[in-house]
Amino acid sequence: MIKIQLLVVTTFIFLISVWQCLKDIKEAKVVPLSSESRIAIDTVSTGLNVPWEIIWGPDRYLWITEQSGTISRINPQTGRKTELVRIKEVLRLRTLGLLGMAIHPDFSTNPYVFVDYTTRKDSVNIVCRLVKFTYKSGKLIAPKVLLEFPAAMGHNGSRIVISPDKKIMFATGDAASLTSAQDIKSLNGKVLRINTDGSIPVDNPVKGSYVWSLGHRNIQGLAYGPDGILYASEHGDAIEDEVNIIRKGANYGWIKVEGYCDQPAEKAFCDSVGVTEPIKAWTPTIAPAGITFYNNNAVLGWKNSILLTTLKDRDLRVLHLDKEHKKVISESVYFDQIFGRLRAVCQSPEGDVYLATSNRDWNPGKGFPKISDDKIIRVRKSASGKPLSDYLLLKKESQNVADRGKEVYKLYCASCHKEDGLGVASTFPPLKNAGQVLGPQKYFLKIIIYGLSGQITVLNKKYEQHMPAFGFLKDEDLAAVASYVRKTFGNDKTEMTVSDVAAARKRN
Repeated sequence: MIKIQLLVVTTFIFLISVWQCLKDIKEAKVVPLSSESRIAIDTVSTGLNVPWEIIWGPDRYLWITEQSGTISRINPQTGRKTELVRIKEVLRLRTLGLLGMAIHPDFSTNPYVFVDYTTRKDSVNIVCRLVKFTYKSGKLIAPKVLLEFPAAMGHNGSRIVISPDKKIMFATGDAASLTSAQDIKSLNGKVLRINTDGSIPVDNPVKGSYVWSLGHRNIQGLAYGPDGILYASEHGDAIEDEVNIIRKGANYGWIKVEGYCDQPAEKAFCDSVGVTEPIKAWTPTIAPAGITFYNNNAVLGWKNSILLTTLKDRDLRVLHLDKEHKKVISESVYFDQIFGRLRAVCQSPEGDVYLATSNRDWNPGKGFPKISDDKIIRVRKSASGKPLSDYLLLKKESQNVADRGKEVYKLYCASCHKEDGLGVASTFPPLKNAGQVLGPQKYFLKIIIYGLSGQITVLNKKYEQHMPAFGFLKDEDLAAVASYVRKTFGNDKTEMTVSDVAAARKRN
């Protein structure tokens, strides 16, 4: 009798578990797009100088920063642009310049705007500055420096948002340093939490420290969801771009961990410090940029999703979340290659989405910039517009083996060395007639497999620069891309085989 009762109870528990599992799956389903979900695409403003941040302002205007040093308001209906301030000390060079911005949520009583930018400290050193402006009579005045710390030629972040408890949340890059992200005394490679007067909140994780979280490489997007969850998009190196949920005192692993804790050395470090893993990661990398949490019914299927812009892949990603907003359950890709590099995104209360292109920055893609660049684009619901599904990127068919080298090059190499192999002057070397490419096969393969470090001199100071290691690729892919580079761009050298790759993997 007891055995029968136990069997009945066990069966009941099993059925309850199955029911709950099916319930969770049902709730996790993404609302399918349909032909009734129609949108219109408008150009709001053109001729901008790399709009780095766009915010839906308290006056129903778009507030923007341009990397060259200006902050402006743009009327979203007419496109008229009104300059609020021109910051003359901004140093614009490569990724340097005027970057993130946030507006105080209680703007009528606290008319403050917070921005960060890079500038010269002296003839050799450059710094990042977090500055507070006051808005008065149509101008931004009375700049007050809240924070200053070292900058570099790359990896300066950054984004700024105001938290629900009215603190400044400031994401910084690691300044291309191998140690700063894990150094609690450094402000680089962190998310910082700051009072609006520049002081340190008493309830920060470490007493007397601005640091809220650490272990970041180069955060490019920062946004709160409606339930107070803070999301960040972050650039990886050769692999593992990330979207993270930022938590108090958490360590996100860089430089010891890329993406998930899935390698032996990474697992050991993760176990020792308790690394927080991303909720989404991409390999090949996509260069994620600005993000926003879309909590509107205007565009069918986008509600309760993270909207994420990308630079390398030049598209808009919609990351559909579970009911707790803590897991990415699916991803949709829109506007692939249409507008070029996309840097920033924001939304209006009506659910219109605004995108800022970044085609006049230091690393434009093929076919850009266009005469009208840079621009701000509006995506809005429209009964007379095209179906949203017309802009959806469908999954590509499997790649033909003969074209694999070209495909691997596009995924991993073209963002730096460009599709024509000519690189970027003074930054990424050309591949045509390059000694490393035309030299001994084994040496060329070792560069691809293990990477290459060097130095560049800018503003009288030396900076480390390196080519990432691509040894994580399969031997077949390494042979294919090496052969493609050797036979393309006018090099006309022999192909490489899997056996050549296997031999080059040996460090001697």
